[in-house]
Parts: sequence; C-alpha cells; structure tokens
Amino acid sequence: MEIYIRNLDEMGEKALDFIKAIGRHRVLAFYGKMGAGKTTFIRALCDALGVKEPVTSPTFAIVNEYRATMMPESMGGGEAPVYHFDFYRIRRLEEAYDLGFEDYVYSGDLCLIEWPELIEDLLPEDALHIDISVTEDGTRVITLPL
Repeated sequence: MEIYIRNLDEMGEKALDFIKAIGRHRVLAFYGKMGAGKTTFIRALCDALGVKEPVTSPTFAIVNEYRATMMPESMGGGEAPVYHFDFYRIRRLEEAYDLGFEDYVYSGDLCLIEWPELIEDLLPEDALHIDISVTEDGTRVITLPL
C-alpha cells in the first residue's frame, strides 16, 4: 500500500488513512533518508491520535513519551502512551538495551521508530517496516507492506 502526500495540508488526512491501514500493529519502523519527512509524519500521526504535548525528534534523548487521547478501537481505544524513538545517534546495540528498548516494544503500546536500521536485530518479528521517500516533485510516498 502506498500513501502519497503532495503537501503539508494533506498531512492530517493522510495520517488518519495510515492509522486505519496499520490495524493492530504497534511497532512501526520508519525507514527513509535524512529529510524524507519521518519526524514530520510522526508528528501528524501523534496529532491524529490526540497527543497534546509538542512532538519533537528525540535525537538526543533517543525516546520521547507522549500521551495519546484518541487511540483507535483497533488499538484498544481511549488513552495510551506513545513512544517515539530516534536511533540516529546510537553507536552500539547496547545503548538500546540500556534504555530498556525491549520493555517498550513488548509493552503493547504504540512505538514509532526512526532510523530502525541501526537496531534492526532488536526489532520484533511483527514490526511494520514503513518506507518514506520523496519524489522529484517533492511528494512524500509512504509505503506499507500491507
């Protein structure tokens, strides 16, 4: 499945389409080059899930926790934590172990992961691998293996 985002005005609507498409998946691994729009799309997802606090890239903290107030029924509905990871600066898998990564991904809560290729060996088997790319005209293409 592919979702095309031609401009920022479409981001919210496309985030809702994405949420419907992923169903019960809880670990979402976002692959894409620097500047592809991973953080921007994750921000739109969090907004669609009712996150009220600012959504920023956890590049230095590695993980940010948000509170979603409008989880879809497929994910249990209501309120729930959302974990946003950015592994761009990680140098060793032990760093992910040290922050308790496995506790997060097996918690049953939504985990949104940027730069998952750096911790590939730690991703659960059921992690959804999502590719974000940019076409020549600036359109973002989000590819889901569904």
